[in-house]
Amino acid sequence: MSTAEADAGRTVTTNIPARLDRLPWSRWHWTIVIGLGTVWILDGLEVTVVGNIASRLSEPGSGLPISSGQITGIAAALYVAGACVGALFWGRLTDRFGRKKLFMITLVVYLAATALTAVSFSTWWFFAFRFLTGFGIGGEYAAINSAIDELIPASYRGRVDLIINGSFWLGAVAGSLLSIVALNTAIFPKDVGWRLTFALGAVLALVILLVRRHVPESPRWLLIHGRDREAEEIVTSIEERVEEEKGKELDRPESEITINQRRSVTFREIARTLFRDYRKRSVLGFSLFIGQAFLYNAITFGFGAILTKFFDVPTGDTGYYFAVIAIGNFCGPLLLGRLFDTVGRRVMISGTYLLSGVLLFGTAWLFDQGSLSATTLTACWCTVLFFASAGASSAYLTVSEIFPMETRAMSIAFFYALGTAAGGISGPLLFSDLTSTGKVGDTVLAFQIGAGLMVAAGLVAAFLAVRAERRSLEDIAKPLTAAASSAASSVRGKTGGPTAGSSPATA
Repeated sequence: MSTAEADAGRTVTTNIPARLDRLPWSRWHWTIVIGLGTVWILDGLEVTVVGNIASRLSEPGSGLPISSGQITGIAAALYVAGACVGALFWGRLTDRFGRKKLFMITLVVYLAATALTAVSFSTWWFFAFRFLTGFGIGGEYAAINSAIDELIPASYRGRVDLIINGSFWLGAVAGSLLSIVALNTAIFPKDVGWRLTFALGAVLALVILLVRRHVPESPRWLLIHGRDREAEEIVTSIEERVEEEKGKELDRPESEITINQRRSVTFREIARTLFRDYRKRSVLGFSLFIGQAFLYNAITFGFGAILTKFFDVPTGDTGYYFAVIAIGNFCGPLLLGRLFDTVGRRVMISGTYLLSGVLLFGTAWLFDQGSLSATTLTACWCTVLFFASAGASSAYLTVSEIFPMETRAMSIAFFYALGTAAGGISGPLLFSDLTSTGKVGDTVLAFQIGAGLMVAAGLVAAFLAVRAERRSLEDIAKPLTAAASSAASSVRGKTGGPTAGSSPATA
């Protein structure tokens, strides 16, 4: 039997999670990274493009009757609200109906909404599809992080997750460069260039959608939902591909797990898991997301205004400074990611949070003393965000691996929505007032608030971060459906090697 309806309710013993975790890195894993991870580039592209085209859209002849304030205010808030709602809505469905089904659907939602944004003819249309674009992107975060963590071997999970989440900043760089070309009226008319930026996002999403067709459903999810035969077929196929590539047999898996299969988990069980059984881990997730959200808003929300007001940088040149900051953001996870798997989660998470917070305090002091120029301030920001980006990416990694399998997508969605709401709503309201006054003291205070919350989150991580490096997800957080290892099994799915055994047989 291959359906959850038919097979749910049985008890199975399996070594499939151990078989996935002991795989060496291979071309197949690169397929997963490319197929699932590139969505963060789209998110970075979306956010940056909208910020950069705000002035052009508000000009007469743009084809859209909208003001710059409406774009950076209402439209931005709707995108954030859509992401928060989408994360929670799709996150629940991801846990219930599977990773693959949802990461295909959410990408289609994003693709359609972005394409329809490109043909906006009125303000309400633009607002509606900015919300729906965020709605699709929010769902991507829950579905993609769940699938990545459940498919990537334990020894590589930390660095891969960090680099993928950090790739948002590659999209930010691309968005900045794309805007320079698309908004050049010598190349495109005023009412065409900005539309092409959204159209390109839809084209990229279509390409990613085609690649994703080859990404399988999570075998871990299939196991719990009664589809262990499908899980066995997928893992066996992966093992055969890896053995063919490496030219040798894989090591035998070392552990098994016994689970009681079931179709779904109730909201009551999810709430009990987060707020009673894993209360300290929830405090950790809350702290990490709030800390990074406020630090980023303290710097990035007013960076353009700070450069123009305090250092007389022309408005048209601020994009170059932003590109430097974005590159620093991506280099952090890229260069530090491996240490999260070797040095360990607790040291690296707390270290990146504390160090970025302390460095921002130092930047605030230098700014207050009048010791910085536009170039040196950007260098300070770049250094701060080099560490902060690794820390922020580790927040997503943390909440995707420290809660049970059955609640993983919903946990990611909950903390993502929480952090996004704080960063996208209360953050801008606070920091826009502080950075727009033109007073040095107010900008210093903005830096200090972001730095203080980042340091506080680092201290929480120093005590509560889970030592998850190189450990199986089932070892970090026992599945809610897991049975005692000594329990008698009505169905056994033990397989001794990569090709031994096919489907579970009745004991």
